[in-house]
Amino acid sequence: MIEELTVTLPAPSGMQERNAYVYRPDFDGRFPVLYLFDGQTAFRDDRAPYGASLRLGELLDEMHAPLIVATVECDKRDRLSEYSPFVFASRFGKSTGQGKQFMDWLTGAFKRQIDGAYPTLSDCAHTYLMGSSMGGLMSLYGLARYPQIFSRAAALSPSLWTDLVGCGQLLDELPADARLWLDYGEVELRQHGKNQARALRMAEEKLSGRAGCEFHIIAGGRHDEASWRARLPQVLAFLDVTANAP
Repeated sequence: MIEELTVTLPAPSGMQERNAYVYRPDFDGRFPVLYLFDGQTAFRDDRAPYGASLRLGELLDEMHAPLIVATVECDKRDRLSEYSPFVFASRFGKSTGQGKQFMDWLTGAFKRQIDGAYPTLSDCAHTYLMGSSMGGLMSLYGLARYPQIFSRAAALSPSLWTDLVGCGQLLDELPADARLWLDYGEVELRQHGKNQARALRMAEEKLSGRAGCEFHIIAGGRHDEASWRARLPQVLAFLDVTANAP
């Protein structure tokens, strides 16, 4: 079941109302929560900007997964600023580095709203993050800087190129017991620039041999929802979302 609600949150341009979506299983119990970035691409193709979503609800129904997913649509006017803790300028645009502001809201007001309205397991051990591209960067950021809230995260094709030094520090700051899935698509790596190649090498080196963390290059993987959707079964298995399935 997917419920739609309206939330008010601080955005780079001021307070905004946004659509939020919550997936909950159709059976009883208390459940872990996965906080997902880019709610507009989470569940429905007709809400996704390019007509393709992750269809995550369909997959979780098939898995009979005991998991709640909570997600908010991004700031369509300034996604780079909202989904980055770093200030940067690139050919894709500029970021004023408002990622901390967004994460403070997500881990504060939004999490309290979700925990108050749904049958969640609200402790750190049962609270996860997942995102792709800039959302992947934010998943790493959340796991590193909010260890009292999140214990596991999946960063799909994360935009580590935005600040190699800053992202290297985030990888170094990961708690010893954190679980992180980080990946890139083989095809996307050939299509992007030198900073992306440097980001790949850095992530691979820092995660190599680290317990609880996995780094993957996905054969044939591109930087799009279809590719991310195709590897969701692997990602969800890593996050162990079916551990307590009835």
